[in-house]
Amino acid sequence: MKRLALHALRWSGLFSLSRVLSANMARVLMYHNFSGATAEGNGLTDAAAREQFNYLRRHFRVVPLSRIVERLAAGQEPERYSVALTIDDGRRNFYQFLFPLLKEYGMPATLFVVSSFIQGEDWVWTDKILWLSEQNGRPEELAHHQLAAVFQSLNCLRPEARNQHIEALAASAGISLPRQAPAKYAPCTWSELREMADSGLVEIGSHTATHPILSSVTDEESWQELMRSRAQIEKGIGKRVTSFCFPNGMPGDYRPSQVKQLADAGYNCAVVANFGLVGAGTDVYRMPRMGMERQLRMVEFSKYLDGIAYYQWKLRLGQLRSGETAGEI
Repeated sequence: MKRLALHALRWSGLFSLSRVLSANMARVLMYHNFSGATAEGNGLTDAAAREQFNYLRRHFRVVPLSRIVERLAAGQEPERYSVALTIDDGRRNFYQFLFPLLKEYGMPATLFVVSSFIQGEDWVWTDKILWLSEQNGRPEELAHHQLAAVFQSLNCLRPEARNQHIEALAASAGISLPRQAPAKYAPCTWSELREMADSGLVEIGSHTATHPILSSVTDEESWQELMRSRAQIEKGIGKRVTSFCFPNGMPGDYRPSQVKQLADAGYNCAVVANFGLVGAGTDVYRMPRMGMERQLRMVEFSKYLDGIAYYQWKLRLGQLRSGETAGEI
């Protein structure tokens, strides 16, 4: 029923009207995983990525994130119909599956990498939870419907306590965590990152050194995460790193003092995971994004891209402030 309502709105011309009304606000899209020809987990397939890219090509202009930041820093609105593509963590499936499509379509993107992950020192802790949830004899608390609650509880822990809890989960099920990430969760290599950065299509940004939730560590520790990750990435790719992505990136996952650290450390911008569009006056160190990691049907994808979801969200906020409630289309 919900999807029929979306189709009716699109056929009525409301999607097109919404796109025009929101043309002066940029969209920053957030991705994590890609799975090629076969749907696997939450990875975006080649077919779905092509559908999305074709829609972007018809209705929007995909630009580097840095171009949007430059205009915001100058007090200007983003270019009309501008969209930036961002990808988190630095898994090799980006290089395998999406980078070839970026070259084919001539579309730029920003890849935020966890530097210790690229170095092979460890793999991303969130992937360890997902990997455990896929194993035979997995702990009961890692059933699919409980994963969101598990991530939420682990986000609150200091890194050492979080790692101990993950090890304890594995031990309770008699499962040994691999030291290196399995192929599905493997990182890009430095040479692959250099190739993508040298192509002129992919900007490489920092996603910290070890992927801690910054609010779970001290300001001194977060400063080290900012500085160490940038130094490692710049050494690895031979280019300046000026953009940052907050791990998890939701309200409560970082403190105002840590936002200030970004400017002090020399970063030009940062993205978060809050939903929203980017307009004149948006804080360049807290730019909102739209999560696109799910296998969205195109009517749902266009709902977000064309601004319907944004205006619905604004309406809901207004109704909630006045003590009312609003449903979702």
